[in-house]
Amino acid sequence: MTHFQPTALAGAHTALVTPFSRDGSSVDLPALEAQILFQASGGITGVVPCGTTGETPTLSDAERRSVIQTTVATANPLGVTVIAGAGSNSTAHAIELQAEAEGFGADASLQVVPYYNKPSQDGLFRHFTAIADAARIPIVLYDVPGRTGVGLSVDTVVRLAAHPRIIAIKVANGSLGFVGDVAQRCDLAILSGDDPLTLPMQSLGAVGAVSVLGNILPSDVAQQVAASNRGDFAAARVIHERVYSLATGLLSLDGNPVPVKAAMAMLGRDSGVVRPPLACASASVRDRLKELLDAVGVHGPAGVHDSAGVSGAVGSR
Repeated sequence: MTHFQPTALAGAHTALVTPFSRDGSSVDLPALEAQILFQASGGITGVVPCGTTGETPTLSDAERRSVIQTTVATANPLGVTVIAGAGSNSTAHAIELQAEAEGFGADASLQVVPYYNKPSQDGLFRHFTAIADAARIPIVLYDVPGRTGVGLSVDTVVRLAAHPRIIAIKVANGSLGFVGDVAQRCDLAILSGDDPLTLPMQSLGAVGAVSVLGNILPSDVAQQVAASNRGDFAAARVIHERVYSLATGLLSLDGNPVPVKAAMAMLGRDSGVVRPPLACASASVRDRLKELLDAVGVHGPAGVHDSAGVSGAVGSR
């Protein structure tokens, strides 16, 4: 039985990128540690390693383990919660990954809707229930039908909310109606999985976010979420409007995490390298990102923009 309550996951969580070496052959663990320190200094509540933004499908088993272990070892002393990605489209494998995350000391796990095999709602209910039955730490459901090909219905979410270890859901389906219905019908902690929609989602009952933008602007994301949670939507809207174009660009200029890694490279925070089948950001995407970063007053070291994520990058174009 978990000691967590749903409100324990309220706040801003950053969906961490996985930093790679310049040739893409290895994970840059010192860069990961530095990024977690940066998140903590910005007031972020928690971090999420090995999710969509972390390019998890391209990590070896050993790399995935090292990312979660390094994240826990770095985040725990800072009081930063770790929600480790541990999902799979095989129920048995997801249970194994869940057990690993528990063993590494993660505070909770992120369990994505099974991808590719497109289960029914009953199949989804059985999948998540089996994982929760075997788990010892809390589970955050992750609904992202654009990636998985199928999504959770509100009825299925309500059924799953009755399980004591399923305490939250990351909503990345673009539906504000879904958020409102879930908030009215059960007590799961709702976390926005779509930065441009975090403010409206919180107005309907969400209590936090799992943010891509947080990789670049952790303090802004943390302050916006906190303002909404205390009912100061006017203050939250000021931040929302300032960062909206950048938040939208990070998710629309190319597939996540290509734009956010390119932007981080411009700021000297990452190599900008992604692994195949992803390709590094094109020159036009980088030009647009520079405009968006300039608009919010975020600048990197001089001369970084022209070379970030290009020279020596696996899969670059």
